[in-house]
Amino acid sequence: METTSRCSSNDHLVVIGNGMASHRLIEALVKQPTRPQRITVIGAEPSPAYNRILLSPLLAGEMQQEALTLRDTQWYAEQGVTLILGEKVEMLDRARQTLTTDSGRSLDYDHLVIATGSRPALPDVPGIELEGVHGFRDLQDAESLEAIAKRGGDAVVIGGGLLGLEAAEGLRKRGSGINVSVLQRSERLMNRQLDTTAAHLLKDTLTQRGLQIITGAQLARLESDALGRVAKVHLADGRQLNASSVIVAAGITPNAELGLQAGLLTDRAIVVDEWLTTSDPAISALGECCQFDGTTYGLVEPIWRQVEVLAATLCGTHTQGYADAPSATKLKISGVALYAFGPTEASAEHEVLNYHDIEHGDYRRLLLRDGQIEGAVLYGDTSQGPWYFEQALAGTDLNAYRQALLFGGADVEVLREASQHSPDSSELSSKHSSSKHSSHTTSEAA
Repeated sequence: METTSRCSSNDHLVVIGNGMASHRLIEALVKQPTRPQRITVIGAEPSPAYNRILLSPLLAGEMQQEALTLRDTQWYAEQGVTLILGEKVEMLDRARQTLTTDSGRSLDYDHLVIATGSRPALPDVPGIELEGVHGFRDLQDAESLEAIAKRGGDAVVIGGGLLGLEAAEGLRKRGSGINVSVLQRSERLMNRQLDTTAAHLLKDTLTQRGLQIITGAQLARLESDALGRVAKVHLADGRQLNASSVIVAAGITPNAELGLQAGLLTDRAIVVDEWLTTSDPAISALGECCQFDGTTYGLVEPIWRQVEVLAATLCGTHTQGYADAPSATKLKISGVALYAFGPTEASAEHEVLNYHDIEHGDYRRLLLRDGQIEGAVLYGDTSQGPWYFEQALAGTDLNAYRQALLFGGADVEVLREASQHSPDSSELSSKHSSSKHSSHTTSEAA
């Protein structure tokens, strides 16, 4: 389906937000000959766009802040893009197509893109607003956490997902006199990506490094000291933890307030269609602040696909529109590699294949249905993850090669080629599997 341009070359395109999604959109637009010539980007932070994914190694002292910057201010100027930093848009007037920032600046727009991102989701418990409670979403947060690590004391991280674990590891690495505890409401770490075995492996690794991991932890309240700073964390089961600081990393909340104020259709975020257009045809929304078909976003891969669609739409080039698609999660937590996609829990219809090399710390689990891969969890050696994901997307029937699946694509291809010259491929598969298992005595298949 052909789309028509939302912007002519003479239109003024204004982008609110200077995060990773906004920046990737600008990089895509400036390559297009049909781009709007007047583009203004407004960022609330004082620094130009940077890679938030690298905040954890920054906190850990493994890289300098300059390494996070995606493009400096000079690049924007060279592209003919006006960059306004350190100002937050507070008001949209859709009738006049104007916006106003907290500095009193007023701008007209022909088309507007809202890419305001998200903020940490704060638990609804007493004391959450106390001094000493921090998030971990931006450079200022990283700077605050660095100071906490160097000061020492007892830090409690709320959230056992990727961000929480990275914050905890960063604090541990950066500070010599700090005790770090992680509270996870679920019974296992990273419960949306990992199965029970992988989660236990990760917990054991992080515990051996010095983190205290508490799962099944229901937060009840935060207690202050005489000066109004956080001093203790109370759990619902009565346990108490000393806390000179608390870091909240338990999910995100879309920054959709601007859309709500302007009267755009909102739900959990600003609602958009497949062209990333809001209920106002002159306004688009992108990334973590938008909601499509009931889904909000926090991972890079779907947001990058949104960028491609929006850039094409704004420039009037062909696009099929945005559609949600399966995605794999590739993560690395302080040297521990993880790769996962599909369901984390096996159903009665799944065939489960497991491999666990205790000596090398490698674990793989595949979920198959009717010979097709539907889910995978890889811990340690994740090199075969993309191949598994490719087979899952293609719906490849791998039933004839199931005994070799845990060892990856190369082994499957050996069987596939051999089967073309043998009338009994299942016998070859069985022999191949027996040979492989003899050299990996800790592997198992179910």
